[in-house]
Amino acid sequence: MSHKVKTRKSIKNRFKMTKNGKILHKQSFASHLKSSKSKSQLRRIKREKRIKGKIAKKIIKLLNRR
Repeated sequence: MSHKVKTRKSIKNRFKMTKNGKILHKQSFASHLKSSKSKSQLRRIKREKRIKGKIAKKIIKLLNRR
């Protein structure tokens, strides 16, 4: 019998998987030094970004999902 594969907790905290299987993450540079950034840039940073391709497949594997 094979062992149970554990979920990578660091990956679980950084990425979110939607119902349809898309991988989302928060963009960096949003926590401080906001005064030098434009309002439109701050609005873009707030939104979650989608990850595609090979990196998304690796993250799904580390999240222990299929």
